[in-house]
Amino acid sequence: MKIKKGDTVEVLSGNYKGVRGTVNSVDPDSGRVVVSGVNIVKKHQRRTGDVRTQFGIIEREAPIRVSKVALVCPRCDKPSRVGFEVAEDGAKTRVCRRCNEAIE
Repeated sequence: MKIKKGDTVEVLSGNYKGVRGTVNSVDPDSGRVVVSGVNIVKKHQRRTGDVRTQFGIIEREAPIRVSKVALVCPRCDKPSRVGFEVAEDGAKTRVCRRCNEAIE
């Protein structure tokens, strides 16, 4: 995938349009990412026998489609598409399509 855990992304559409956050987890099979502070849902969790489980109404981030987020380039600080370049030694790096600089 073009987006990895720890990347800063910006939401492109929906209720959280324009919000930036860090990617907490990526699920490549379903094409979804969990972004901190985005798509907050309330889960009603019942008390179980274990004392350490959290119960009540819990707010947490739900996954969103990876097509609704864009990677924010650390150099130009704008959301951009991601491309790949293969070096002569075979190393594959991600590249910002706006400024053509390597990401990471």
